[in-house]
Amino acid sequence: MPPTSSSARAALRLGDFTTDKRVVLLMGLAIPVGLASVAAAWTLLRLIALCTNLAYHGQFSFADQPIATGPLGPASVAIPVVGCLIIGLMARYGSEKIRGHGIPEAMEAILIGKSRIQPKVAVLKPVSSAVSIGTGGPFGAEGPIIMTGGAIGSLLAQTIHLDDGERKTLLVAGAAAGMTAIFSTPLAAVLLAVELLLFEWKPRSFLPVAMAALVAAAGRAYALDAGPIFAYAGSLPFTPGHLLACAAVGVMAGLGSGVLTAMVYAAEDLFEKLPLHWMWWPAFGGLAIGIGGLIDPAALGVGYDNIRHLLAGDLALQAVLLLLVVKVLIWSIALGSGTSGGVLAPLLIFGGALGALATPLLPQADAGFWALLGMAAMMGGTMRAPLTATLFAVELTGDVGALVPVLAACVFAYGATVLLLKRSILTEKIARRGHHISREYRVDPFDLLRVRDLMTAPVQTLPQDWTVAQAIEHFSAAQPVHTSYPVLDGEGVVVGEVTRADTLAWALDEDRHGQTLAAALRGRELVYGHPEELASQIADRMALSGVGRVPILDRESGRLVGIVGRKDLFRSRALRLREESRRTAYFRRAPSSRG
Repeated sequence: MPPTSSSARAALRLGDFTTDKRVVLLMGLAIPVGLASVAAAWTLLRLIALCTNLAYHGQFSFADQPIATGPLGPASVAIPVVGCLIIGLMARYGSEKIRGHGIPEAMEAILIGKSRIQPKVAVLKPVSSAVSIGTGGPFGAEGPIIMTGGAIGSLLAQTIHLDDGERKTLLVAGAAAGMTAIFSTPLAAVLLAVELLLFEWKPRSFLPVAMAALVAAAGRAYALDAGPIFAYAGSLPFTPGHLLACAAVGVMAGLGSGVLTAMVYAAEDLFEKLPLHWMWWPAFGGLAIGIGGLIDPAALGVGYDNIRHLLAGDLALQAVLLLLVVKVLIWSIALGSGTSGGVLAPLLIFGGALGALATPLLPQADAGFWALLGMAAMMGGTMRAPLTATLFAVELTGDVGALVPVLAACVFAYGATVLLLKRSILTEKIARRGHHISREYRVDPFDLLRVRDLMTAPVQTLPQDWTVAQAIEHFSAAQPVHTSYPVLDGEGVVVGEVTRADTLAWALDEDRHGQTLAAALRGRELVYGHPEELASQIADRMALSGVGRVPILDRESGRLVGIVGRKDLFRSRALRLREESRRTAYFRRAPSSRG
């Protein structure tokens, strides 16, 4: 058998993934997280029904009943005002984290909160959302349950010795399980985790998240209804002409997404100017909800019946237009006031209404089909999650035949919002709190680069038999010197590294001036690397140790072959940036130098 080179052996040690056996532990922990999230979803839906029955029907009942089957009286305006006032008090004296629609709060906990969520948030968030939606709030249940499921995962993680990444994984697993429990959409929930919450694409996070979503999907069949909650079987022949129509729906939804985002944060800015404590703001949002309910009672609550009507295509265009206008206004005002509730179900209604209104101008399709495309496109564009929205629409309706048209609409909606808006409705809230989120996932260039491709060679070194005094004199010389030097023995093997900081410390201790460098460095750990290693490994080593230059040693002989400093890493990164920004047409003829 031929000998294996050191480079080949190093290549064998490297793999496609860095995941280790601890992922099995996380997958096991994801099982109770998934089950608990189903229980939390069931509890939330029952609480919403209870609040609705108490507020609008005067009954202590957990049965699902619509808020109103006919016009509401003027006294009904007070119901959402009282409900939102209760939420303001809960936020003020319970936890401010219950304000908002849930997903930005989960993202913030992951990015800057070390994935730690307080126990009281796990209780107060679903209760406040149940009060909000049950008293007429035009919100969805998915945002609160995503936050609640995430809190369940985070709380379990905080009882076990886990690192930040593992804690994040369980938080997101709970969020995905919660979304699955509400909508029966495990694939979309996993993709939502990838596109919005994980900020990475690694098996160590994907596998536990998928496990939690699968467990939630299985548990939902017993706790809630199985199968798609908005069953639909419409279709559309997908031709080039229909592709243009799908693109038009997508762009329309993208523009609508921009309007919605602007309205929500314009309302928030107006509330910021009120000379009142934020605790009272939701009451004003509740007043807007109450007035909107007088105009169109269908705009109140989660509105799942509205989604079913839009998919069935049995709403008159005047009713669709009224629903769209009223619900957009009360939703943006109430959300801007800081009350509690999700955005996903309202986005489906807004997009579906736009698609229904545009149906007479679009090619012939089954009833409600353009509304379906509008729903998916509005979600994909507003949340900047086109793959999630595509699968969500398919799982939500069970209509696999709509996959390609839905994908087309979501892609164009996503493209429109990416080009028109710097941030989404989710990340804008986080940005207003002083934090920046990048939603672009890419491979670290250092993971594609070997140390031998960026190291500096030959290397300036110092002999081990130099005295400390000679080293001090060397670093004090007038000519430019490096910040550190490898120290070699007589055979060229590195025995340590001397830095400028070392000589400054030694200069104050005259008793050490006669020591050799070998003696002065004895017992000190040497940070080093090998030519066949990845540049990312050296960069991580430098970051953890705090050293600025790392000697590179031949793995076989241990002899010094080069050195990597910060400037070498920066130089390689600058080269990659120039390559990405340089535009070249290789097949175009170069301009002639003759006149």
